[in-house]
Amino acid sequence: MNLQGPLRKVVHATLFELAAVVIVGLGLSWLLGHDATETGALAIATSLIAMAWNMAFNTGFEAWERRQADRRRTLRRRVAHAIGFEGGMVAMTLPLIAWWLGMGWWEALLTDLGLMAFFLVYAFAFNWVFDHVFGLPASALPLATEPGAPGR
Repeated sequence: MNLQGPLRKVVHATLFELAAVVIVGLGLSWLLGHDATETGALAIATSLIAMAWNMAFNTGFEAWERRQADRRRTLRRRVAHAIGFEGGMVAMTLPLIAWWLGMGWWEALLTDLGLMAFFLVYAFAFNWVFDHVFGLPASALPLATEPGAPGR
């Protein structure tokens, strides 16, 4: 199956966030000793932020990707994608985590950095699997002149 366009973005973000809400909600409850309802609600709130950021970031990333001479999704490009996405998420979620869980900024930063470390691995693995299951987006398909292009 080869998903393209807006449907690809919606399916990607929805699957990514559904799995993340379960993992993060239960994981934070266990690690921080907070009630699962509280951490689950925080996971949902950060998920909504992440879904909006996912749409905006991936639209920009794919626009940049289309302008590259080599459009393959290399390991280096995937790592840059994951770091860019997670860096934006930390900037947006740090104040929310501090307020929601009643933490100081330092503790919230450590919690957010822990989440970022988890999500760097999770995003890399999820995106790799997603691309293999649903095919690459048009922005990452080789141009007719590149090695590996259809018909070459």
